[in-house]
Amino acid sequence: MTTITRSRPGGKAARGEPAATIALAGNPNVGKSTIFNRLTGLKQHTGNWPGKTVGTADGTALLGNTRLRIVDTPGAYSLMAHSAEEEVTRDYICFHHPDCVVVVADATCLERNLNLALQIREITPRMVLCVNLLDEARRKGLQVDLEGLSRRLGAPVVGTSARRGKGLEELLCTAAAAVGSREETPCPVAYPAPLEAAMDTVASHLHPPAGCTLPRRWLAGKLLEGEPSLLRALEEQLGISLREPALGQAVRDARANLQAVYPGRPIGEIMVETILDAAGSIHGEAVRVQGGYRQADRKLDKILTSKRWGIPLMLALLLLVFWITVVGANYPSQLLSDGFGKLEDLMRQGLTYIGTPDFLTRLLTDGIARTLFWVVSVMLPPMAIFFPLFTLSEDLGYLPRVAFNLDHCFANAKACGKQALTMCMGLGCNAVGVTGCRIIDSPRERLLAVLTNTFMPCNGRFPAMIAVSSLFFASAAGFCQSVLSAAALLVIISIGVLLTLLVSRLLSATILKGAPSAFTLELPPYRRPDVLRVICRSTLDRTLFVLGRAVTVAAPAGLIIFLLANVQTGGGSLLDICAGFLDPLGRLMGLDGYILMAFILGFPANEIVIPIVLMSYLSAGSMLEAGSLMELRSLLTDNGWTTLTALCFLTFSLIHFPCSTTCLTIRKETGSWKWTAVAFLLPTLLGILLCICIAALWRLFFGA
Repeated sequence: MTTITRSRPGGKAARGEPAATIALAGNPNVGKSTIFNRLTGLKQHTGNWPGKTVGTADGTALLGNTRLRIVDTPGAYSLMAHSAEEEVTRDYICFHHPDCVVVVADATCLERNLNLALQIREITPRMVLCVNLLDEARRKGLQVDLEGLSRRLGAPVVGTSARRGKGLEELLCTAAAAVGSREETPCPVAYPAPLEAAMDTVASHLHPPAGCTLPRRWLAGKLLEGEPSLLRALEEQLGISLREPALGQAVRDARANLQAVYPGRPIGEIMVETILDAAGSIHGEAVRVQGGYRQADRKLDKILTSKRWGIPLMLALLLLVFWITVVGANYPSQLLSDGFGKLEDLMRQGLTYIGTPDFLTRLLTDGIARTLFWVVSVMLPPMAIFFPLFTLSEDLGYLPRVAFNLDHCFANAKACGKQALTMCMGLGCNAVGVTGCRIIDSPRERLLAVLTNTFMPCNGRFPAMIAVSSLFFASAAGFCQSVLSAAALLVIISIGVLLTLLVSRLLSATILKGAPSAFTLELPPYRRPDVLRVICRSTLDRTLFVLGRAVTVAAPAGLIIFLLANVQTGGGSLLDICAGFLDPLGRLMGLDGYILMAFILGFPANEIVIPIVLMSYLSAGSMLEAGSLMELRSLLTDNGWTTLTALCFLTFSLIHFPCSTTCLTIRKETGSWKWTAVAFLLPTLLGILLCICIAALWRLFFGA
């Protein structure tokens, strides 16, 4: 039996030239990237919501002794491009000459997916339709006639269940066979007679260059449709231009004749209608539906997306996630702290035993090691719980419902509803959220999303916010402390969402004026997540990656703080001098100079802000032993922390400048240092202003 060998870059299968290139195309959220990962062994990120693949991804697979290049294109609903993703997919299929195109379709909503398959079938006969999620379709009472589907399409059809690895070997064999096939089968899309006649007329005036594989019939149809980005691409790639006198005149005459037959109707609309009718006809013959299909999904959606219950349930689910994170993180954090405390003692004893100078011993243990231990013990448990829960909601299919619930809010703010998705991505990492803004088509709305993404607290800010909310807002609540701590986090998140909407509305009324654009949001079926895969993926791709970045930054930060605290000049340490300079502004904001300096030094990574605060408060420049977490509140209150300080700390943690990685990402995505500066200054000034207002009101009503 022929077997598939998955190959990583640099591996055996990656050497040499592939025998053929197979492109994967499909709607968002059909399992296309999962198939790519299974075939290549790579780690293209997948999830149950639109927009996961923004550019193409390349991999290699071996089929027996044949090396095949696999290209994963961005998710697209149509080749009549309405977004950057669809344009990338269209241009790759048309101008990069893949030897075969595998169109991945969702068996549970096949009719919608056939729209893209028929458009690709018009371009190339070397197409294979992969009907994915067959197991899920059977559970929902759907039976797909794969042979009948193949006859109607005039192309091979293979059924798969990619998440379980079923059918992938047959799929790759079928695609490889299609590469060498020269059988020409008629395209299943027949347009109305007037349009077919117009296409024939235009095609007779076409003279494509040698090597062009695009059918003249398709080229004629696209010239008649007149989509601007494709016309530019045809001119750049093939030299086909309506500026050619004979061709231009033929197209104008054909359009005039069609307008006489279909007055007031765009030609593209007629073509879309014909393709959709063909998709519906094929679906009706190939798919049999049993009673009860998707009834459970629809009933659940009536509740989760209702005007009355949608947002309250969303907040309740978020509260539950935070509560599980807070409760679950306490015990592991204490275990890690105790273990690191013993390890620190062993390090100190070992350094003393080998005769290390006292200053160097304290530098290594109290400065660098203790900072690293604190970051790991405080960050790792919350992230190891929050990220899998977040990824489960992603795979389950709930995130698109969040975007649906918030769409009218963003519309009122003159922003795009897709911003809700990028906002959710920002909960993991603001830099990832900024990159995810590519799924927003409008440049104005994309810039709005980039500028406001930092109002969502990232993983680097969550551990400090969890610790402070637990210490100051839940310490006197007895058995309810975890619920109150989670509620405090929920309030902070809600404030971030409100600020995102308010700032978006303000920017839309001033420097980024414009109306919100409509967009198509797919509500995918609810799916049972693969829990083990989710845990492994979130641990490797998110938790350990973020923790590694934090540890890398924490070591030099601990060194800097230790040196600042121990270098004396003018009767005081450099640390005290810097903090004293910032203290007037800090007091005005309800904070102090040490806290502001910690935020400044935490610019490379937000994860190190709290460790810097703790180190700064100790006169020797070292913080508490890693095993004494219960003494944190005493340390903070002894240095002037009150409920007001904690409230202002949480506020400024939420609303301040993005970290260095996010700033560089903003520069890359916007291509402008000006907008990067706006993204830096806007939340910083707003955070300072809000903290000053909160402190002033608190002192007015509750005293100093």
